[in-house]
Amino acid sequence: MSESVDTLFINAIVLTMDEKFTYYEHGCLAVRDDSIVAVGEEASLKEQFTANEVVDCQGKVLMPGLINAHTHAAMVLLRGLADDLRLDVWLMGYMMPVEREFVSPEFVRLGTQLACAEMIHSGVTCFADMYYFEEHVARATAEAGMRAVLGQTVLKFPSPDAAYYEESLAAARQFILGWKGHHLIVPSVAPHAPYTCPPEILKACSELAVEFDVPLHIHISETARKWKTCATKTGCPWCRMSKKQRLFEAKVLAAHCVHIDDGEIKTLVNHKAGVAHNPSSKLKLASGFAPVSKMINAGLNVGIGTDGAASNNDLDMFEEIRLAAFIAKVHTNDPTVLPAQTALAMATRLGAKALHIGHLTGTLEVGKRADLILDSSPPWMKQPC
Repeated sequence: MSESVDTLFINAIVLTMDEKFTYYEHGCLAVRDDSIVAVGEEASLKEQFTANEVVDCQGKVLMPGLINAHTHAAMVLLRGLADDLRLDVWLMGYMMPVEREFVSPEFVRLGTQLACAEMIHSGVTCFADMYYFEEHVARATAEAGMRAVLGQTVLKFPSPDAAYYEESLAAARQFILGWKGHHLIVPSVAPHAPYTCPPEILKACSELAVEFDVPLHIHISETARKWKTCATKTGCPWCRMSKKQRLFEAKVLAAHCVHIDDGEIKTLVNHKAGVAHNPSSKLKLASGFAPVSKMINAGLNVGIGTDGAASNNDLDMFEEIRLAAFIAKVHTNDPTVLPAQTALAMATRLGAKALHIGHLTGTLEVGKRADLILDSSPPWMKQPC
């Protein structure tokens, strides 16, 4: 007796992106509700299941949707505003003043809608966001049908949605209360960075994340200047300083991590933190090359992000995958470093783990959500017209 499912994807090259990089050249995938029921060879699964809908993939690649591990979605509306500038000048001199003047709930809603359309176009089904008025980011994202880990920003100084940090912290609490348990949205708290959040704010944010068991999203060691400033002020690297604020009691997603040493990498591994590597953004802002191969070899879950469109200037994850692989090779002077399958894993399985949602998505395995993309066959497999 065959088992009934909602949808059966047949005639596909199925890339599961699991730990063994299992793939099925004549693959099939069964979905019930929003979850994967079975994945394997087509001949076997067609005998086991009947479906309300059968999708013929026509020999194309069926794989997990890409995961954009770090972005500021609504900043698509600020794309190209201030190019060719140093990070601190770009951020403090242009972006934050413009945001305080113009960013509103309507700005955020429209910007997020545009960003979701752009990300979907490049195969993204899930992203991690850090911005203002995150409630409106969540609504636009859920309406688009995308999955996301969304962080309400907390800063020590006035921001578009808060006059002081206690207000932004209260907004983060309210946001988490309103969205925790949603089937697509994972709410989180997002202290902007150690240089914009003094120790008491970092500690309060960590306590909030632990209280509700949600991720904590933060910018870390973006530039050598920021790393040196932290070391000078605190007398130790940011990782050791962050431990004092109990930051790592939370499920940390650390964006950038360009300038970190072996000891800091070990600290991140020990505390099961995730890292978001942002190749284009760091190239544009000349921030340096993150030691990605070292991180992965040490056992860190490293995902790939686009950062905001204002510092990229697009949200194309396939381009980020390509750049991540190339940059790692140049940085280490080793062409064997970060092979294609590892780079793709960073945008799927490792990215999901970095966001602390690896139990939900990132691979095509039984029990995971059916976050799928269907990609065209490579050019050499196409038939001439």
